[in-house]
Amino acid sequence: MLMMKEYGPLVDTHCHILPNLDDGPSCLEDSVSMARAAVGSGIHTIVATPHHGIGKYENISDFIIKNVICFNKELVVRKIPLLILAGQEVRVHSQLVEELYAGKILTLNGTRFILLELPSYGVPSYFDELLHEVSILGLRPVIAHPERNAQFLNKPMVLQRYVEQGALCQITAQSVMGLFGAKIQRFTINLCHNNWVHVVASDAHNLKSRPFLLEQSYEYLNKRIGKEQVQYFKDNALKIVRDEEIDSVIHMNKKKSWFVRWTYRNSYHKNW
Repeated sequence: MLMMKEYGPLVDTHCHILPNLDDGPSCLEDSVSMARAAVGSGIHTIVATPHHGIGKYENISDFIIKNVICFNKELVVRKIPLLILAGQEVRVHSQLVEELYAGKILTLNGTRFILLELPSYGVPSYFDELLHEVSILGLRPVIAHPERNAQFLNKPMVLQRYVEQGALCQITAQSVMGLFGAKIQRFTINLCHNNWVHVVASDAHNLKSRPFLLEQSYEYLNKRIGKEQVQYFKDNALKIVRDEEIDSVIHMNKKKSWFVRWTYRNSYHKNW
């Protein structure tokens, strides 16, 4: 785990800020622009999470760490008070556990928390077994942007089962703000209302089509779900990079009928 100097109140646990690694910024100057924008919006610690395991992008641990060290040095030279920590957004695949043993996979800042990305169409048949194997290794899965998964959208109870088993859910600030459409925005807020969300992250890729919006999403959620829950999200982001335990108790007595109503209204949607 890298040492973390805390510069400010907001921690972003999912961001594609490193230059020329995946579908994030294509050059150093664009990464620096993102860094300045992050600091301007109150973010002062970012876990860089390049894609890994989806074929097109194979960013293994040593390569990411090397790039994080270089980028942090660049930020110091340019006097930008932002700390970058190393992580990965790992697309789930059948060889993931083998890659963990081989040292190719990074958790978030070397902690127990591993950021897992599911295919947008749904949940692979081996996912339950994968979660079991990951837990045996002492890791805590964090499901990236579950609100954008078609199977969860159509059958929320599938996601409920994973949360009950200990998985954490990380929603995207852009979903909160409606960048992926009104339906995903409504689903995201419903997940928050039902206490299935544990952390909010930017998943920023650039400053135009996929910006940070973390500060704005907190302000929006503060009005929709309340200050206490927003503080819970902020605290959890910090707990993740500090490798501290996160309370993920689900209050099952809240609006059970929401699942039935949502599933009925949206069952005809097959592809996203």
